Amino acid sequence: MTPRILILTAGFGEGHNAAARALAAAFERCDPPARVAVFDAFAAASPRLNAASRQLYLSLINGAPRVWSRFYAWIDDSEFIQRRLWLFHREIGVLAERLRRDPPAAICCTYPLYAFFLQAIRARGVRLPPVYNVVTDSISIHSLWWRAACDGWFLPNADSADVLLRAGLPPTLVHVSGFPVDAAFRDAGRQLAPPDLAHFARPRVLHLVHSGTRHAEATDHALMKETDWDLTCAVGRDRALRARLTRLAARRPFPTRVLGWTDQIPRLLMTHHAVISKAGGATTQEAIAALCPMIVSQIVPGQEEGNYELLRRYGVGALATSPAAVLGSLRAAFADRGRVWAQWRAALWPLARPDAADDIARHVLGHFPAVSTLQPLSPDAPEPSPVPRLARAAA
Repeated sequence: MTPRILILTAGFGEGHNAAARALAAAFERCDPPARVAVFDAFAAASPRLNAASRQLYLSLINGAPRVWSRFYAWIDDSEFIQRRLWLFHREIGVLAERLRRDPPAAICCTYPLYAFFLQAIRARGVRLPPVYNVVTDSISIHSLWWRAACDGWFLPNADSADVLLRAGLPPTLVHVSGFPVDAAFRDAGRQLAPPDLAHFARPRVLHLVHSGTRHAEATDHALMKETDWDLTCAVGRDRALRARLTRLAARRPFPTRVLGWTDQIPRLLMTHHAVISKAGGATTQEAIAALCPMIVSQIVPGQEEGNYELLRRYGVGALATSPAAVLGSLRAAFADRGRVWAQWRAALWPLARPDAADDIARHVLGHFPAVSTLQPLSPDAPEPSPVPRLARAAA
């Protein structure tokens, strides 16, 4: 019998979708392959509201980060979501119908609200398969990730697992798997590497420009003035910025590429010495998997703080929030034939888990067939007590 796996994601931050895609591919690579569906209940329930909510989210994190930080912390400290699930009645409804129409053998959630939605569906007396949370944050993990019951949690690193263990989750349910990344990091990681700086190779610098990245164009202008580095700028779907940088790159007599949207990020990360980027969950974890030290140019308060904290704890890369600071960090890393850069790269080895998606898939399928340890609730049963929130200071 071919197991059916349902992966639940949402478009509020690219990390959730990136993890979902990597997981889906891993389940399909299994022998025998699982039948996988990736589902976004927010997009399915209210496409226009979802699009507007995503735009508001981007506007807040990019244009009003302090407002976003206060909102993020308030939700973290309160039980607003748990007590007002009726606000998500459309999303819960389409998810319940999806489960009725095509019952899965297991559910993997890459967005934290789904565990609450599933808890509400269980409260209607519905028996569910095992439910797993695949946590896409590091260290500064929002309490929504653990306040609803699950059959297991997959964490990107041991430092993040410690947060959930201190919150009171059973150790048997907390698994340090790594962050699910594209299989290219596993398959090509042994063949692809940047040239050896110790043998006087030219450093290769990659700049990933995300929506709302501050000082992006000024940083690229400064980078293109450097004569000792090869440069690649990937600007996504910003056509106007790509056109301006392409004109500027044409006047630079050194190897320079300006890319738009590309599906070659894994190869770029594995063949460059350093990447400049905001501390997004997917980008940070992909840089780790590629052993590519990261210069963090921007941190969104809340979820991205822990991503940089992970790098800081392990002595990898630098925080540089201005063009001058970015250049200074790179010069220091590449000096003396890349002595500091080599230390950064070596420090990434303990964190890199390019097999994470496959490990998660094997774990989930290794328990198939199975039933959830979370039993259905009668409609008049009290809501289960939430897992206690760990004080943020303890993290």
